[in-house]
Amino acid sequence: MEIGFWHWFGFLAFLVLMLALDLGVFNKKQHEIKIKEALVWSAVWITLALLFNLLIFYEMGHDKGLEFFTGYILEKSLSVDNIFVFILLFKFFDVPKQYQHKVLYWGIFGALVMRAVLIVIGAALIARFWWVMLIFGAFLVIAGLKMAFQKDEAVHPEKNPVVKFVKRFLPVAPEYHKDHFFIRKNGLFATPLLIVLIVIETSDLVFALDSIPAILAITHDTFIVFTSNAFAILGLRALYFALSGVMDKFYYLKIGLSVILVFIGMKMLVSGVFHISTVTSLMVILIVLTVSVIASLVRTSALKEKNGK
Repeated sequence: MEIGFWHWFGFLAFLVLMLALDLGVFNKKQHEIKIKEALVWSAVWITLALLFNLLIFYEMGHDKGLEFFTGYILEKSLSVDNIFVFILLFKFFDVPKQYQHKVLYWGIFGALVMRAVLIVIGAALIARFWWVMLIFGAFLVIAGLKMAFQKDEAVHPEKNPVVKFVKRFLPVAPEYHKDHFFIRKNGLFATPLLIVLIVIETSDLVFALDSIPAILAITHDTFIVFTSNAFAILGLRALYFALSGVMDKFYYLKIGLSVILVFIGMKMLVSGVFHISTVTSLMVILIVLTVSVIASLVRTSALKEKNGK
């Protein structure tokens, strides 16, 4: 089935509607997102993604449906790395919990736009130059190995070049002013909340350089790539509020994500001589994620018993 204008229009209209309902109705009043509310919203986004996946199976066939599901699981798992950064940034800037939702809302809005641009560019490059797959593959293998062996580093937003650029032309107020990004006080001032948003956007751009090539290894269909990416990103905010308090317990999760990146990178590198099916990719991703989560929980339980004694 050929994807036409109305498919894109329908999905983009759905995105606009959901984002409008999110900020304008369900979260019109700024408040701290509790775990129960976050879990409910996580379930909502996952349910919507799976319903859309069923629609893909029905309208576009088994292969496209499987590509969407694999891409969604891949992007959902890789997006967990964003949560580690969110935690560090909000802690570094001491962002009040009731304002974190708005920052992530606009951060996700910007991420959708940036990823759409990267997807179009990436797909066009692969379609025109076959060797781009080899470059993407090598990049993912290196990124995966770096993730596995690099220790967690402290966040240094003051070194962010975009932040430095903004501060050159716009003064920044020393304190938060509710949930405002700008204030007028003897002139226009940015608030620290805008700096947090800028750092989150630039951080997501770095993560996108890993995730976009990874999903392009699953499918070159830009509609499947974008929609699976969009659903994973839309559910990221709720996932952050649900997991931020327990992320330190998933000790082996980053190792699992690094294995996935290396596997996807190798898939791209050997694609010219050996085809790894979507089903195989899906099974590898699910097995690695399951093993890393179970191993993390076992380690956490063992440490509790040890400390208890």
